Amino acid sequence: MMPRPEINGERLLARLDLFAAVGATPGGGVNRQALTVGDREARSLLTRLAKARGFSVFQDDAANLFIRMEGRDGSLPPLLIGSHLDSQPSGGRFDGALGTLTAFEVLESLADAAFEPDRPVEVVAWTNEEGCRFAPGCMGSRAFVEGKVPAEWEGLRATDDGSRFNDDRLATIEALAPEIGHRRLGFPVAAYLELHIEQGPSLESAEIPVGIVTGVQGTRWLEVLFEGQTAHAGTTALQFRRDPLKALTRGLAALYETVMPEKDDARFTVGRIAVTPGSVNAIPATASCTIDLRHPDTFVLDQLEEDIRTQLAGAAETESVSFFIRKTVDMAPVTFSEDVVAALQAAARTAGFKTRSMISGAFHDALFLAGHAPSAMIFVPCRDGLSHNEAEYVKPEDSVAGARMFLASVLELLS
Repeated sequence: MMPRPEINGERLLARLDLFAAVGATPGGGVNRQALTVGDREARSLLTRLAKARGFSVFQDDAANLFIRMEGRDGSLPPLLIGSHLDSQPSGGRFDGALGTLTAFEVLESLADAAFEPDRPVEVVAWTNEEGCRFAPGCMGSRAFVEGKVPAEWEGLRATDDGSRFNDDRLATIEALAPEIGHRRLGFPVAAYLELHIEQGPSLESAEIPVGIVTGVQGTRWLEVLFEGQTAHAGTTALQFRRDPLKALTRGLAALYETVMPEKDDARFTVGRIAVTPGSVNAIPATASCTIDLRHPDTFVLDQLEEDIRTQLAGAAETESVSFFIRKTVDMAPVTFSEDVVAALQAAARTAGFKTRSMISGAFHDALFLAGHAPSAMIFVPCRDGLSHNEAEYVKPEDSVAGARMFLASVLELLS
């Protein structure tokens, strides 16, 4: 009788240390932004580890990296598992990497036990999940689902050194091309499963080791502009002022008092404010801001967006300034596959894990894969909910527990 596959916790933790050294920062974090030399080094390292175990390695035109364990019937669509290896400029060592290395540990655990699945199992490391060096984020998974690399991405410039996306994409592909095979974008997938740190405090505070993610909330980004009239700060009386910053702050103050206080599941964030001409002794000519709006329900998102537009337009009218608003991102909420979620719940019962069902506040590659194949996610706790920060931390026992839950889920999906 074949032994049941088991996670090698020491191996997983050692791999996390190994990859954390690629792009390591003085503060204990990682700077391994998408399609940089550091990102290529991490891809090369994972490729060497995979080939040493006898797995097949491939990449596609979006530079997504795939590691394949064959199944009894290689013609069946694979079970796809993974995450990403790129990081924020001052990112943590677990965001993305924990999910990718956990998926690889699952593949190794299956191989250790000489477990032969009916269908292939493939690990994926998606390209540019973070979106900090090239926007938008989740480029690899988006391109995979669309079946092409959008032409409008080709000329995008990197935020750090101004290099072109297309040049860095091709250089990344070419760096591994002599060693590995090529796959087409958008090949059929039986199901997709991703493990990630929660990036929030709820699991840690409730002392729950596993979150079963049932969906991802919707996100809308708005760019807001008020135009008034610049004038002398010392000589312009109140009745003659057309102050766009006053309109902006009036409108935002009202929104801060209503959007999140009145809707617990809503998330309202102003991440950037700018004024022109930016002189200490001049009334601004323009005032602008960005708004990040999130909610798990499309109908509520529509309501909130309409409320924002109404409130800001009213503030503009009160201050006698012009008002413009533009929607730059509109990602609908996604509900993950009931069948995959049920498999995760069954796996948790089998493995003896206490779980919590939850909606992801951040978007991940699984958001886009859900439009291509039945998908779901597993969350593990991170200290103080901190992420996108060098101090990001997952307890070793939580990393191993998440891997055990992930393996149990893979076995459930393969059964």
